[in-house]
Amino acid sequence: MAKQTFESAMKRLELIVHELESGDLTLDEALKKFQEGVKLSKLCSNKLDETGKKVSILLKDDEGNVQAEPFRDES
Repeated sequence: MAKQTFESAMKRLELIVHELESGDLTLDEALKKFQEGVKLSKLCSNKLDETGKKVSILLKDDEGNVQAEPFRDES
């Protein structure tokens, strides 16, 4: 099974939130959706953490020090 992308997980999570907010689900269905949502939330959080670590590595100078710089939008 292919790894789920951050974007696809977020879209699925948004759909689950909408379904839960609709109030049309049975208690069992709502619980299953909630459990799936928690898993997706953790997946998204982990992906963001991984990305943050990669960005930190890219910002290290020649001596291994991370230089904090504000994000500059080039557009």
